Amino acid sequence: MAIVKKGSAQWSGGIKEGKGSISTESGALQDHPYGFATRFEGVKGSNPEELIAAAHASCFTMALSLQLEKAGHKAESLETVAAVTLDKEGEGFAVKKSALSLTAKVPGISEEAFMEAANGAKENCPISKLLNTEITLEATLV
Repeated sequence: MAIVKKGSAQWSGGIKEGKGSISTESGALQDHPYGFATRFEGVKGSNPEELIAAAHASCFTMALSLQLEKAGHKAESLETVAAVTLDKEGEGFAVKKSALSLTAKVPGISEEAFMEAANGAKENCPISKLLNTEITLEATLV
């Protein structure tokens, strides 16, 4: 069974002065603006890298919940931040890294079992598999 989810982008104009909008099938984003300045110049607004980061963080966190449940544990809380790095490469750019940072409250789990679950989620979440880049994980059990 394949599940297909859609996102779309619209763009008008040249690279620096042009403007675009991003939408998702669910409507979570609807004609949300993006552009050169929001991607490369730190101007407030969205960009592809932050959307990938949000997708990776949410996918990993759900995968970890599954790994923990399979091991007989339920998380009290899982908080993940993904930092996606866009680097200059030749004449263009490339995403080279997604750094996951996790803080978790999981009652009754050992550090070893926690790290096994976290690393399993890192390797097996569908977005990790999609990204052809280095993926790191810093996990803290509190």
